[in-house]
Amino acid sequence: MSSLPPTKLPSAPSTVRVDAWLWAIRAYKTRSAATAACRAGHVRINGNPAKASQSLVPGDTVRVRQPGYERILEVRRLIAKRVGAEAASHCFTDHTPPRPVAPALGLPQRDRGTGRPTKKDRREMERLRGPG
Repeated sequence: MSSLPPTKLPSAPSTVRVDAWLWAIRAYKTRSAATAACRAGHVRINGNPAKASQSLVPGDTVRVRQPGYERILEVRRLIAKRVGAEAASHCFTDHTPPRPVAPALGLPQRDRGTGRPTKKDRREMERLRGPG
């Protein structure tokens, strides 16, 4: 992976709050959302629950619980300002395992252009879907 020229990334600060870093690398859309995630216990640094004001250092492992999965990020560089997605990707290493693919449901597929399902077809689809 090539590194970006120094003009693309701001100079690295000596310390950065965890909520500001998560916002800057685009893990959360807003800094207040990152702060709320820290308060709710969804963020861990090196296995310990993190407060929003906790400082990060390069080499820390940050676990971020998001709906449906958990991201595991290793801090490579500290940034406090939000930058583009490509530049932000150079500030962390993603160790998140791939998410399992949802199994395809056994619903019947109709050929394209055959029109609406008949009443018999609809009953078969409802029977396969089950109560719900």
